[in-house]
Amino acid sequence: MIVVDSNVLAYLYLPCEFSAAADALLLREPEWAAPVLWRSEFRNILAGCLRRGTLTFEQACGLQAEAEGLLAGFEYEVPSDDVLDLVRASDCSAYDCEFVALAQRLGTRLVTMDKKLLKAFPGLTIPLPR
Repeated sequence: MIVVDSNVLAYLYLPCEFSAAADALLLREPEWAAPVLWRSEFRNILAGCLRRGTLTFEQACGLQAEAEGLLAGFEYEVPSDDVLDLVRASDCSAYDCEFVALAQRLGTRLVTMDKKLLKAFPGLTIPLPR
């Protein structure tokens, strides 16, 4: 099991330069986990696509449902103390630290392309393999 951030999920569902890497990661590591926060962040990504006209409402709803299916049973609440401890130790947002805290709690790594997270938490994060 790995923890993935919302952008890695977006790469899986929205065509971009990292989509092939996200597809390959899912084949290698089929159990993806995330804090419950991922839902709001992913919805926000989809909202941007709706506003730019790159997705229809129906497509956005379908992608949200598909992503929820992928993470069903692997969404977790993260204790605030864990998140704030990581915030205190870094210059990262509480939102981003939720993903790191979950990886730490599950004894796994967070897959992300966020350079700030990769630099602040090298033992808990890895870049999306290309």
